[in-house]
Amino acid sequence: SDDVCLFLQQTFDKILIANRGEIACRVMKTCKKMGIQTVAVHSEVDSSAVHVKMADEAVCVGPAPTNKSYLNMDAIMDAIRATGAQAVHPGYGFLSENKEFAKRLAAEGVTFIGPDTQAIQAMGDKIESKLIAKAAKVNTIPGFDGVVKTAEEAVKIAQDIGYPVMIKASAGGGGKGMRIAWNDEETREGFRFSSQEAASSFGDDRLLIEKYIDNPRHIEIQVLADKHGNALWLNERECSIQRRNQKVVEEAPSTFLDPVTRQAMGEQAVQLARAVQYSSAGTVEFLVDSKKNFYFLEMNTRLQVEHPITECITGLDLVEQMIRVAKGYQLQHKQQDIPINGWAIETRVYAEDPYKSFGLPSIGWLSQYQEPLNLSNVRVDSGIQEGSDISIYYDPMISKLVTYGATRGEALARMEEALDNYVIRGVTHNIPLLREIITHPRFISGDINTNFLPEVYPEGFKGHQLEEDKRRELVASAVALHITAQLRSQKVLGNLRVSSTPVECNHWELCVELGERRHVADVTKSGNIYTVEVDGNKVEISGEWNLASPLLPLRINGKHRMLQFKLRVLSKLAAELNSYMPEKVAEDTSSILRSPMPGTVVAVSVKPGDTVAEGQEICVIEAMKMQNSLTAVKQAKVKSVHCKPGETVGEGDLLIELE
Repeated sequence: SDDVCLFLQQTFDKILIANRGEIACRVMKTCKKMGIQTVAVHSEVDSSAVHVKMADEAVCVGPAPTNKSYLNMDAIMDAIRATGAQAVHPGYGFLSENKEFAKRLAAEGVTFIGPDTQAIQAMGDKIESKLIAKAAKVNTIPGFDGVVKTAEEAVKIAQDIGYPVMIKASAGGGGKGMRIAWNDEETREGFRFSSQEAASSFGDDRLLIEKYIDNPRHIEIQVLADKHGNALWLNERECSIQRRNQKVVEEAPSTFLDPVTRQAMGEQAVQLARAVQYSSAGTVEFLVDSKKNFYFLEMNTRLQVEHPITECITGLDLVEQMIRVAKGYQLQHKQQDIPINGWAIETRVYAEDPYKSFGLPSIGWLSQYQEPLNLSNVRVDSGIQEGSDISIYYDPMISKLVTYGATRGEALARMEEALDNYVIRGVTHNIPLLREIITHPRFISGDINTNFLPEVYPEGFKGHQLEEDKRRELVASAVALHITAQLRSQKVLGNLRVSSTPVECNHWELCVELGERRHVADVTKSGNIYTVEVDGNKVEISGEWNLASPLLPLRINGKHRMLQFKLRVLSKLAAELNSYMPEKVAEDTSSILRSPMPGTVVAVSVKPGDTVAEGQEICVIEAMKMQNSLTAVKQAKVKSVHCKPGETVGEGDLLIELE
C-alpha cells in the first residue's frame, strides 16, 4: 500500500523555472524536496548565478536585458523543448502573469504552475477585475473603469470622483505607472506619465482612475484553490510599510485585524477566486481604512514575494501546494485546518541607498557577504553569495530576511538581532533603514499605514540618530579595536619597524571622527579589558577580539553588543595636523544635474538654449524597472546636454548643465 500511496503523490519529473534570483532558488528547494529535477534559465551575465548552480540543468536564453532573456518567450520555449521539462514555474514578475506565455505552454502540452489563462487575463486587467469583484459581492473602491483618451478627460473624471485620485496603468503591477493627484494639474501630469510608463512596461496604455484612500493599510489575503472547486484563505499579511508603492516590511498576521474582519476578508477573497475558477496560490490585495472598511485592490495570480511569512504561521509549503494543484490533486486541507501559529516578519534587504528617497538602486559586487543563519527562527531567501554582482539590469533585492516567534515581540527581537548579524559589504544596502523601522515606537505599537515612511521621516531618512551614551560606546569600541589591531600587527611584524607605540605601552590618547564630531579618547588596557574615557565618561569594554571576523560580539559596560565598523581613528598628532588639510569645495548642484543612480536615459526633454522653469522635467532615467523623473531646481537656461536617450549612465554622471 506504501507503493500505491507513493505512486498517487507523483507530480512531475522535471520542472523549468522561468525566473532568476531568490525566487528561482526558492522554487528549486521545494522541487528538490519533492524529488523533481530542475532546469534553470539564465541571461549571459547570470551564467554563474546561484540559481544556475543550484539547478540540475541550465540553459542560456539571451543577453542581459530582460526583454532579450527572461522575457524572451521564444528562447524559453526552446529551452523547454531541449530539456524535456513537463512543467514551468514562473516565480513572480517576468512572465508569471503573462497570459500569452501560459497559452504557448498549453499549446505545447506543458503544465503552467499557476492559474488558467482566463483567470490570469481576468485578474491581470484592473478594470475587468474590478467588475468581476463587484459581481462577486467583493467591496470595491469608487472609480472610473474604462479607457481614458486625453488629459482633459482624465481631469473631468477625477473631478467627478473627488480628489485625491489614484491614476494607474490598468495592466500594471509592482508599483509601476501609479500616480496620486490632488488637483487638476497633477491629474494632467499623472495621465501623461502613467500612460508612458504603462506603454513601456506593459505594452498597454489603458488607465484606471479611482478614489485615493488616504492613510490606508495594505492588507492582503493569501488564497489557495484546486481544480476541483475547493478554495481556502490562508490568513492575511500586513504590507503597509512601503516606499514608492513597493513593500519593504511585511508581517503575518496583522496587528489590526480582529477575527471577524479577518474572516470577512478571507471569505470575500475566496468568493473572488471562485468567480474566476481560480486554481493555484494567489493573493487578493485589499486597502483597509482606519475604521476597518476594506476595499478590493487587485489580485496577484502568482506566488507573492512575501509568501514565506504565510508559510511560517501556517506550516504550509506554498510552492509544493502549487505543484500539486497544477498536477490535478485536490487540496489536502479544509478551512478549519488552517492555523495562525505565532508571528512572522519579513524585511526586504535591497542593494540601494536608503538615504536617497528611501532607496535608490546601488550596484557593485559583494566583497563580503554573510547571512545570519546561525540564529534560530531565521529564514533567509536569497539568490546571491559572496562575490555575486548586483547589476543594473535586474531588481536590486539581495534577500528576504524572515524571522518568526511565538509572539510579535519575539519575532521583532529576533529580526533586530538578525539585521545586526547580517554582513553585506561592497554595495550600499538598506539594513540601517530596516532596523530603524522595526525598532520605531510607532511600528512596535502597530500604528502604521502606507504613508509610514514619509510621515516618520518627512525630510527623508538620515540614518540612526545616536543618543550620547551610545555614541560614547561606539567611539570607545572603535578605539579599542584600533589598538587591538595595532598591537597585533606589532606582534606579527616583530619590532623591526619604528613603532608608533612602544610594546609595553598600555595607555593611549586618540581621536575619533564620528559624523561631524570629533571625540578625544583616553584609553587604558588591562588584560582583555579596555577602559576608555570619552568626553569625561568611562566606558568598559571586553570580548574576544577576533579581527578576522566582520562581526564583533563585545560586552560594553556589562551589556552584550554586536558591532560592525567603519570609523576613522587618528593619533592626537595626526588629528591636529588633519585640521590643516584643505576642504573639498561642494559642487553647486543648482546649475548641474547629475544622475542620482546608475541607469538608462529614457527621455531628454530639453536642448541647449532652452529655458526651464523650477520643477520642470529635464530628463527621465530608468533604473531597475523604475522610471525616475529628474527636474530643474531653479529657473535657468540650458547650457549643455551630456546624455541622449538609450545611453547608460553611472551614479554621479553629468547629465545637464544650466547657466
